Amino acid sequence: MRGEPPLPPFAAIIVAAGKGLRVGGELPKQFRTWRSRPLLTHSVEVLREAGANPLIVVIAQGAEDHAREAIGACDDIRFVTGGSNRQDSVAAGLTALESDAPERVLIHDAARPDLPRAVIDRLLGALGEHPGAIPVLPVVDSIAVAGPRGTMADKADRETLRRVQTPQAFRYEDILGAHRAWVGGTDAGDDAQVLAANGGEIALVRGDERLKKITFAEDLMENASAPAFRVGQGFDVHRLEEGEELWLCGVKLDHDKGLAGHSDADVALHAITDAVLGAVGDGDIGTHFPPSDPHWAGARSGRFLEHAVRLASDAGYALANIDLTIICEAPKIGPHRPAMRAEVARLTGLDESAVSIKATTTERLGFTGRGEGIAAQAIVALSREARS
Repeated sequence: MRGEPPLPPFAAIIVAAGKGLRVGGELPKQFRTWRSRPLLTHSVEVLREAGANPLIVVIAQGAEDHAREAIGACDDIRFVTGGSNRQDSVAAGLTALESDAPERVLIHDAARPDLPRAVIDRLLGALGEHPGAIPVLPVVDSIAVAGPRGTMADKADRETLRRVQTPQAFRYEDILGAHRAWVGGTDAGDDAQVLAANGGEIALVRGDERLKKITFAEDLMENASAPAFRVGQGFDVHRLEEGEELWLCGVKLDHDKGLAGHSDADVALHAITDAVLGAVGDGDIGTHFPPSDPHWAGARSGRFLEHAVRLASDAGYALANIDLTIICEAPKIGPHRPAMRAEVARLTGLDESAVSIKATTTERLGFTGRGEGIAAQAIVALSREARS
């Protein structure tokens, strides 16, 4: 995602060749709508932004038109025709990567659309010491073994059991060799089992509840009862100091002082970012970009805002409008307002008409009145309907 440190190079395969019969309807579930967009689109966008290259989507025979319509821009995607089952489809995707010979590959199911970047990070990190890694979650319910007559035969030890998710990460040569060594006629269950059967050790990393698999029709209805609109507000302050650059709304202004902070201290973009994060209930700017992290030293605040907009999108919302007020005695904001509106609109994907930027003073009262700092307050509205 935007705003995140780069990941090690990796390829990715999205398996989207199934029929998805349990979800109902004639259209395969990977092309059905979830959170206002086709299911497949979510995984493609996350892996694309994480840096997957190449990115392969395995589809059923004759499904390319559906896939292209679902994804939209496809210039960076290779479509590969899958086999009669998931295992054969993955093998086809792996074979298609032979000329690229990537060091690492992620194998993901299109039916798990809500893929957190942090899971990808943990999986790729584990490949430094293991040929394979999978995301898992603990089993929280009691587990029983079913007997032949529908009665409980035995108790399973949930302490040693884990729920397995995708994507699963592998060193490419190891997983390709394991698939080719697999004895046909039996279903491995998943790719980790294929590698394990070939002697490969699988690391377990922490998964995420967001990686829920879309299986039934009611799963596609998630968020259907969510509010049509959400509103958030943000407020931020930075002090003015000599020798610093002055950035406001992503625009550099000429001034005798600049704003001091860990990043570029763009108080206006910080306020908007916090407003977007508040609207979706996902912490604040310090949660996602802590000032204790040297990676963000001097970073452009536009990256923070783009990241917040993406989180809103993942939650099923798009920005509807922004109302920003900058509070300072100097510099004058009016002459810079057109450039500021244009930059905020670019960062958020909004039309300029949906971006309001105002300025006011405190009549020389308080720290802003004394020219010691600049404050900004933002209110944003998010809309579900704006995405359809």
